Amino acid sequence: MKERKSSAKGITAEKDEFGEWFAQLMLKAELADYTDVSGAIVFRPGAYAIWEKIREECDKRFKKLGIENAYFPLLIPEKSLAKEAKHVQGFSPEVAWVTHAGETKLSERLAVRPTSETIMYESYSKWIRSWRDLPLKLNQWNNVVRWEFRHPIPFLRTREFLWNEGHTVYASKEEAEKEEKQVIEIYDEICRKFLALPSLIGRKTEKEKFAGAEYTTSMEFFMPNGKAIQGPDFHFDGQNFAKAYGIKFLNKEGKEEYVWQNTFAISTRMLGVMFAVHSDSKGLILPPIVAPNKVVVVPILFEDTKEKVLKMAKQIKKKLGSEVILDLREEYKPGFKFNEWELKGIPLRVEVGPKDLAKKSVIVVRRDDGKKEVVSLAKLKKRVEELLEEIQENLFSRAEKLLKGAIVEVRNLKELKNAVDDKKIAFAPLCKAAGCEDMLKFKTGRAKVLNIPDKKRAEGRCVMCGDKADYWAYVGKSY
Repeated sequence: MKERKSSAKGITAEKDEFGEWFAQLMLKAELADYTDVSGAIVFRPGAYAIWEKIREECDKRFKKLGIENAYFPLLIPEKSLAKEAKHVQGFSPEVAWVTHAGETKLSERLAVRPTSETIMYESYSKWIRSWRDLPLKLNQWNNVVRWEFRHPIPFLRTREFLWNEGHTVYASKEEAEKEEKQVIEIYDEICRKFLALPSLIGRKTEKEKFAGAEYTTSMEFFMPNGKAIQGPDFHFDGQNFAKAYGIKFLNKEGKEEYVWQNTFAISTRMLGVMFAVHSDSKGLILPPIVAPNKVVVVPILFEDTKEKVLKMAKQIKKKLGSEVILDLREEYKPGFKFNEWELKGIPLRVEVGPKDLAKKSVIVVRRDDGKKEVVSLAKLKKRVEELLEEIQENLFSRAEKLLKGAIVEVRNLKELKNAVDDKKIAFAPLCKAAGCEDMLKFKTGRAKVLNIPDKKRAEGRCVMCGDKADYWAYVGKSY
């Protein structure tokens, strides 16, 4: 994750040069910066403000479900982590350990939180005694560390990232499983309505599910470089953790039972997905709903009309509201300013000069498609609101077209391999055999089953072994 330097102000790579383009976008649009710790990035204000918006909107919806926020420690004793074997096995290569305090070696290693099941559920086992203590629905917004050894990529694959951790507990399986639809609907609404991102929603296979869960439901997104990437997910953990950590309650009949649990999350990875899908070779493109600043007003200044134009520009800013930048810098020419605000992804640019002033109008330019139009000052506020809505809809429509255009239905291994080689997502019939899933990864150069949509479709033959298919699944290369 070494810093790339360029003397050019703008982006010098094309979007199809994805790695270099994305790295330049992060730096030059001032979204993130590198640090001396590989895989740990600085979230600059422009990106962090969007994360705050995601957090705010999710939080409102969680609270409507009765989910409360809490906070649990960052450091987890090794003995706690070791209680749930499957869970630990899934995370063990990624765990960072604290072994010393100053020069003193600790009597027990402490894990830096890769996820919080183990530290939270020891408390849950103390707090839950009766059916009256249920449901218990807690969430925390925090950071986690997963020391992956693959090449880190800003936002998309970092060793430290931010997320929510929902950890809910119920008295019955039916109550717990009912929550899946509610939570996935929240995440889907946030991604569609706010981030302008459609996804493929479905169940993970046994091989790909969250370690320790009964099943996982994931949202998979398609990136412009032809790779899929997993976004928000929901895990039905059944009674696995309850049995490992002794989380029991007395039911209404006075009998002791184990609880039923769920976990779910959305992370700062979604910022990277949004930046990558919507942006172009000029720089950042943001959906207006999450853009910290939605409009920039650029006055075109000449000495003899400067005072009048500045006065009008200030009035326009006041009329359009608080999420508006007024660029009063006189040391830069208008063209430089236009390019800079395009690079930083401001959804709308309003240009006002002496000729516009004489006509009582301005020029409005869209960031998503570059279209310009002349708008009268009397209609400006209403038209800006309309254009911001149009941009939001257009970005979603383009992302949906990208996703749908990437899906190829296949019926045999040759067609599947061709789809993967063409950087597409294959929709293929498969059986449940773990061996077929392993062979699929080997035969396709590390493509994998992304998820299985909730469609009652199982006709055809498994593309790997030729036996009757158990389901149709999305297959592709993934981060």
